[in-house]
Amino acid sequence: MTDGDWLAGAFEEHREHLRAVAYRLLGSMSDADDAVQDTWLRLTSADASEVENLGGWLTTVVARVSLNMLRSRRRRPEQPVGDSWPAPVEASAVDGPADGAGAPAPLGDPENEAVLADSVGLALLVVLDTLTPAERLAFVLHDMFAIPFTEVADVLGRTPDATRQLASRARRRVRGAPSPDHAANIARQREVATAFLAASRGGDLSALVALLDSDVTLTADAAAVPAGHPAVLHGAEMVATGAIAAAARAAESRLALVDGAVGIVFAPAGHLRVVLALTVSEAHRITAIDVIADPDRLRGLRLAVLPD
Repeated sequence: MTDGDWLAGAFEEHREHLRAVAYRLLGSMSDADDAVQDTWLRLTSADASEVENLGGWLTTVVARVSLNMLRSRRRRPEQPVGDSWPAPVEASAVDGPADGAGAPAPLGDPENEAVLADSVGLALLVVLDTLTPAERLAFVLHDMFAIPFTEVADVLGRTPDATRQLASRARRRVRGAPSPDHAANIARQREVATAFLAASRGGDLSALVALLDSDVTLTADAAAVPAGHPAVLHGAEMVATGAIAAAARAAESRLALVDGAVGIVFAPAGHLRVVLALTVSEAHRITAIDVIADPDRLRGLRLAVLPD
């Protein structure tokens, strides 16, 4: 076996753990895979014979790569994240720290993974997205993967005491994470938003009207209207007709968390153009739709694209 074969084999042993770390930090599987690939490239250009703890070294590198990506994302907020919710990675991240340095944590059973992805994991993703990159990294590495503060501090370029404070602030926010009742609200919103998007794509007027409250109001900012003026539509029939008129856009739209609630985003080629913020009643009816296209308003939104 060549040194290259040994290195590739050793890296594969740690790949799932690295994906779990990167996914928790980035909230996006495609970004997590990019971070893991970057970590592999850095490993191949380093002298692995001088690395005493390969798992720890790889975790540190993938954390640094992810931190850079988080900071870059904050500078370019137009691109929504959270493109998928892979159960094995999610379970690996939640089941606890690795058994050994850099070794993958055990996976949960499929039923538990599905429940986790749809409730607890989704709620936690919302909270993590409110943290600063440094807070998120300190919390994820220490609290989720049991990495010592001294090592986390090295990744952040801060003192261990400062890193403890970051993790403490993040922990306080996470402890205020959405309750099971909120998770149920998210599930209801998602069900209604899924049906609304499907009816819009299919041009099904009656299905749209059935999903809309009779007094529903749609508001659109000036950037969302061809005439360049804000618009307001009232009533289920009028709003449903407007949704059908936008069927072509609906075909390329996806569900997303919009400031913690389920909405719809139109982001062709990853460039955010329009967001529909939905208000869903306990009666499973949409009572309000806010169509947002103004770049300044879009930049102020917290977004995470949901899996299909």
